Amino acid sequence: MNQPTDPLDHPDPLDHPDPLRAGDSAATETLVRAYVRETGTVVPATGGLLHLPLPASHMALRLRVLYHSVTGRHRFGPARLVTSDRGGSLPADTPLVAAALIRESTLGRGVLPHTGGDAVSRVLNSAARITAHLTRRRAEARDDGFGSGSGSGGGGGGAGGSGGDMRTSFLDAEQALLLGHPFHPAPKSREEASERELNAYSPELRGSFQLHWFAAHPDVVVGESADGRTPGDLLRQLAAGAPADLPAGMVAVPAHPWQARDIVGRPAVAALLDSGLLRDLGPGGPRWWPTSSVRTVHRPDADFMLKLSLGMRITNSRRNNLRSEMRLGVRAARLLAAGPARRLRAEHPEFAILRDFGWVSVGRDEELAGGSGGGSGGGPESGLETAFRDNPFRGATAGLSEGLCVAGLLAERTGPGDGSPPRYRALLSEAVARTARAYGISTAEASGRWLAAYLDVLAVPLIRLQAWYGIALEPHHQNTLVALGADGLPRAGWYRDSQGYYVASSYADEVERLLPGAAEGLELVFDDAFVDERVAYYLGINNLLGLVGAFGALGLADEGELLRVLRARLELLRVTEPGAKGLLDLLLDAPVLRCKGNYLTCVDGLDELVGDVQTQSVYIDLPNPLAEAQR
Repeated sequence: MNQPTDPLDHPDPLDHPDPLRAGDSAATETLVRAYVRETGTVVPATGGLLHLPLPASHMALRLRVLYHSVTGRHRFGPARLVTSDRGGSLPADTPLVAAALIRESTLGRGVLPHTGGDAVSRVLNSAARITAHLTRRRAEARDDGFGSGSGSGGGGGGAGGSGGDMRTSFLDAEQALLLGHPFHPAPKSREEASERELNAYSPELRGSFQLHWFAAHPDVVVGESADGRTPGDLLRQLAAGAPADLPAGMVAVPAHPWQARDIVGRPAVAALLDSGLLRDLGPGGPRWWPTSSVRTVHRPDADFMLKLSLGMRITNSRRNNLRSEMRLGVRAARLLAAGPARRLRAEHPEFAILRDFGWVSVGRDEELAGGSGGGSGGGPESGLETAFRDNPFRGATAGLSEGLCVAGLLAERTGPGDGSPPRYRALLSEAVARTARAYGISTAEASGRWLAAYLDVLAVPLIRLQAWYGIALEPHHQNTLVALGADGLPRAGWYRDSQGYYVASSYADEVERLLPGAAEGLELVFDDAFVDERVAYYLGINNLLGLVGAFGALGLADEGELLRVLRARLELLRVTEPGAKGLLDLLLDAPVLRCKGNYLTCVDGLDELVGDVQTQSVYIDLPNPLAEAQR
């Protein structure tokens, strides 16, 4: 590999001293990146000018291409509004760009323009949150300039320094996503919460809070676990954090504090409160730290994480926990325990799946059905649903063995506020630098070695699980974690999240033999082609091609070289794992791949937790760079 040149040989807009300008640049760049991907707009080479004609508004936008990415992870300079045929222009900020692009997408698809107002609002909300994140982080004094070091006290100093161990903790990576998803127009939108609440609930601001507690009569407490523990058993493990005035004969049920405020007005919950079967106890117990998903919370000394129901609208959906999803998580845990987990451990001891092994709630399905519970889609949810997730990142495991959210590893940092860049643009940049030093190789060579190790500890086990059992997952960057060794290379991997489980229909009989009734009452079995299509998006486009694009945009390696590394490994896997042939044929040979369109999903106002799994989001066809890559 040749040593790549830094695509940004001039001041990066993200490093502007004014955090409002830096945040506006980040929001505009991400919006334009998502727009050009989903409209099929051709992006010029690095250094060229992207011209976006917007006939619906009788205007055009122009942006300098700071980095052209073959996987779509382009970098752009500030947007300019073209004012004349002779090239005159004026600065264009996020409000103008959002209104113009979304108007183009509504009118261009035969929809009245006012229907895009909600999407514009979310883009602006997200931009404001990004600015708040940058302002807060720039006020922190860090040895490496900006962006690392957890405020949790949970086992992790900063990630800076050229020597010693990378001491980045689980929470550091969870708190690193200051700018958000690189292909979402409103990656940090969080509506209906006050600034005071967001200070406590936002991982980017290192927020933490006490759980809010309700006392519930055992007759209205429901739930299950994969190992036979009752809802009462699960709640007793949390009881030490409940307020001391728990009424006799009742059990303590936790809630996110924002959710606790919201649900008391829901008819089903109000009825339980009026009847005395549910009582509001208020906040209590130790503090918990939100992870990158906001609703899942972590405590470094807890045996489990909690996935709390949160009806706040975040990006594309309200994050109410659905009981169908929580039941799916428990069923998946039982299915894995019936044989697949043992085989995975034997073949890939460095890989594990974090189970959502149990859940609890208040209110029986039949009492809440019909929408009175206020859950997404009118399902049987009271809003007091909480899932219990494995937490291996605690106690003696702190430090190098902690899993780091891949999205956090790739998350871009901005400079410290004086116009200079950060010491490392992302945690990935630091990891690769460590690898290069450890082996005396170039940054580009270290990047190739890093990608190869990542494939072995994360991608290969996931593909083999599908090849062996037809069990497929949704391993996007936020759902995957890796542990880094002292040499900066990935040495262990994890998958998390109960929402993304699929069983290919050709394996349905085998899965039924492993766990009788595995798919009963759940949306779990799907056509093989549909499963392959979704995994090609989540693992192929979002995770693997997204990783390649991040290497390129961070100036670490040539994307074409990394695509060849990726293609060679997948081709070898296609030979050794015939059960994955359908997926690998798609990834390696299909000229286009189906890709979730976060921009169009946002414009259309779709809630990804509502409706059939096949129609919850807009999907588009995306050219497949792997099909063109040569070994």
